Amino acid sequence: MKRMAVLTSGGDSPGMNAAIRAVVRKGHHHGLEVFGVRRGYSGLIQGDLIPMDLGSVGDIIHRGGTILYSARSEEFKTAEGQEQAVSNLKKEGIDGLVVIGGDGSFRGAQKLTERGFPTVGVPGTIDNDIPGTDFTIGFDTAVNTVIDCIDKIRDTATSHERTYIVEVMGRDAGDIAIWAGLADGAESILIPEAPYQLDEVVDRLARGTRRGKKHSIIIVAEGVGSAVDIGRQIKEKTGTETRVTVLGHIQRGGSPTAHDRVLASRMGAEAVDLLLQGESDHMVAIQANQIKGLPFEEAFAMKHQPDLSIYNLAEILAI
Repeated sequence: MKRMAVLTSGGDSPGMNAAIRAVVRKGHHHGLEVFGVRRGYSGLIQGDLIPMDLGSVGDIIHRGGTILYSARSEEFKTAEGQEQAVSNLKKEGIDGLVVIGGDGSFRGAQKLTERGFPTVGVPGTIDNDIPGTDFTIGFDTAVNTVIDCIDKIRDTATSHERTYIVEVMGRDAGDIAIWAGLADGAESILIPEAPYQLDEVVDRLARGTRRGKKHSIIIVAEGVGSAVDIGRQIKEKTGTETRVTVLGHIQRGGSPTAHDRVLASRMGAEAVDLLLQGESDHMVAIQANQIKGLPFEEAFAMKHQPDLSIYNLAEILAI
């Protein structure tokens, strides 16, 4: 292997730049030429590749987003688009590709391996919904962003003696809601992986009121439904003042935490090692703090499940 490339795809997540930096510098450490693909699979089809030297990734480890940009590509889902992508890689003499992104990005990477092009995936998504890995790049930062926002919301909730319903991201996964809920002492956490009864949420609010509690925080994962609708139902059932805050894309931005910077650096470096070892059709995973390669097929056969012990503990401590 003499030349390799790296791209970011799908939704951006804090730590992607740290992963790009690790791929580029680990590649150069092994004497490889490294290229960056701008705008994900769309850029791959268009042949938008740029050489990346050591200086090209200087001063980016602390930056959110991705310096290679990201885009979604309907064309890449077609056989013609995939063939064009492989053709462009071969035309530039690229021998292997690192794809940093989420589930959809990994399935695109697998399509390239099916066409004979060596590809390794690095899990970068705030949702933490990639099976086979304990954590994904960006998740820790997103949770800390949510915590910071809820801390501020709590100040207002206390001042006005209100119930606040906070909707957080996560797509179909409740990981952000669970971790932020435990860390911020939320009264209730609603996630798609666990059934809930609105009457139980209301009863919990009533118990808090009886013991003199002046405010409440309820966290709703976006996979459950609209926090606005849930807030309206709670107000109808309790008659109390409720306010809804949808945090939205603020959760995807910001400087990555130390945890995400270290995780991204370890994963990016491992992706290079896997390609050099002749491994392809793999993703990088962290399991019990150990970095390893995991075949895409093995990961795709699994179903993501959040750590429900954290969810159960949050319920107990919010009694």
